[in-house]
Order: sequence, then C-alpha cells, then structure tokens
Amino acid sequence: MLFILKEATSQMQLEHVRETIKLMGLEHHFVQDGKRMKLWVQNSNSEQNLQIEDLDQVDYSEEINVAYPLASRQVKNENSIVKIGDIEIGGDKACVIAGPCAVESREQLNEVAKELSQFGVPIFRGGAYKPRSSPYAFQGLKEEGLEYLAEVKAKYGLKIVTEVINAESLKHVEKVADILQIGSRNMQNFDLLKEVGKSKRPILLKRGMSATIQDFLMSAEYLLAQGNNQVILCERGIRTFETATRNTLDLNAVPLLKQLTHLPVIVDPSHGTGIRELVAPMAFAGLASGAHGITVEVHCKPEEALSDGMQSLTPKQFEKMYSKFNKLEAALK
Repeated sequence: MLFILKEATSQMQLEHVRETIKLMGLEHHFVQDGKRMKLWVQNSNSEQNLQIEDLDQVDYSEEINVAYPLASRQVKNENSIVKIGDIEIGGDKACVIAGPCAVESREQLNEVAKELSQFGVPIFRGGAYKPRSSPYAFQGLKEEGLEYLAEVKAKYGLKIVTEVINAESLKHVEKVADILQIGSRNMQNFDLLKEVGKSKRPILLKRGMSATIQDFLMSAEYLLAQGNNQVILCERGIRTFETATRNTLDLNAVPLLKQLTHLPVIVDPSHGTGIRELVAPMAFAGLASGAHGITVEVHCKPEEALSDGMQSLTPKQFEKMYSKFNKLEAALK
C-alpha cells in the first residue's frame, strides 16, 4: 500500500510515522516525489492500513498494482537523477561513458584514458573483473586492474565505472569505482543484488541477454529495496533469432522503460551490436529514442584486445562519433 503524506510534514512528524510503522513490524520505504513524501508499506493488512491512514501526517492512500513498486512511476512519478560529483545521469544532458571492455595493462589503460579525457568524456569504463562465457578466456586483472583504474582516475580526473561479480569483489571495487556495474550475466544474481544494493555507490544495472522488461525492473527493485535509490538502467541488447549481430539492441525498451520507471536509462551500442561499424549509428538511435546516455567500448588497438575487440572503436573513431553525438543532442533539443 502507498501512503501519500501531507506537503507540510516536518522531519519530526516524519520520524513519528517511521516509528509507528516500525512498531507494526512492517517493511517500508519513504520516497521523495517532488514536494511530496510518500510511504510504501509491504504486506500490510486492512487493519494496519486503516491505522496508518488515521495518522495526522497521512493525506491519502493508493493501491499499488505492479510487481516493482519502488522502481515504478506509481510510487515516484518524478524522474530520478543520479549524481556522480557534478555529473548527472537522467537530467537534460546526455551522459557518455567510454573505455575499454577490459583492463589489460597499465600502459593500455593510460593510453585510452589520456585520449578520452582530452575529448571531454566524464566517465571511464573498464573491467577489472571479467565474467566470460568461456573458462579459458581472459578473466581480468582483478585487484591489479583496480589499481590501474585508480591511477587513471587520479591522473585524468575521470569518474570510474567497473563491474562487481560477487560479494568479495564488491569490497575491492567500492574503494575505486564511482559507479558499480552489474553485468548482464549477473542481472538475476539476487544475492549479489542484495549486497550491492546496500552500497552507497550509484549502480549501473545491465539488462540480461534474455530478460524481459519486467525481469529487468524486478532486478532493479532488489537494489532499491536495499535502500539504494541511485540506480541506472542499461539496455545492452538481447538474444533473438537474428545471428547477423551479436545481440539485438532493443530500442523499444528505452521509451517503454521511461514510461514505466523513474530511473535513468542508457544504452550500450557496443554489446548491443557486437560490430564496430554499427556502434555509432545505434548510439545516435539510442539518443533519438530518449536514452539519457550511452556507454561505448574504446581501445587504442582493437585488433589486439583481449576482450570484445570487434565491437571496440579506436579513439579516432570515437572522437568522430562523439562530435556527431553532441550535434545530434543539440538538434533534438
């Protein structure tokens, strides 16, 4: 049940409501929606609902009919904006995240970071931990990779997003990353979602390769239910019958997600296509469909990349795409 509190509710009155709900033993969340504070209460019975409605601070109540209440616009209609320092994801300015698929060496990472920082890219991506389909493929440099990410963060002033693969890696990644990434293979790793949801860091949640929109939003709900409201959704392509591309970038998902949820939505045209020549056009298409940003893989020597070289842009190709991307954004406004 959702309870909408009166606009004039003070912090002291809010604490009174909180204590009342706690005494009832109910799971609950307070959500700021514009000028209103809302209270979502889980599994309350009709008697408890009446008790809560009788509180002076409660204006009215509403039934919630979706499986992902905290992620839904029924609970929060105002768009959520995730802030990383002075960077906003979900606001008026589209955000661009770029970097190599994997951290391969100190030299490789510095080379890419130097180029991207000169282009004005604010957020740098790079996987220190790499869950791979094959047990024989490069699995990442792990803590050593995080060390290199920390170096480029300090040297070039970049914000860092990198993947968390388990609770053990979370302890290390939190020390370096500004954004924690949950990869597509772990989208429904619910124990991991619970652990990451307890973090104070923003979270980039990638859609699973065979996940429905509801599956995707239910995974986001796991994070929100742990108290982390800084969740960014990433459409990164799904598996279909088509084999000409690595995945099918589901652009329908962008406007649909924006209709269903208040959370920011970005697209990943690199994984969404798996083909370097398709990355720029699908990045533009993602922006045109309403995405709040993109994440793109960039490598100085894609032909030598230890992971995803076929879908990685060179810095020169990225610069050309980035210039057009900014022009398209200005035109769309």
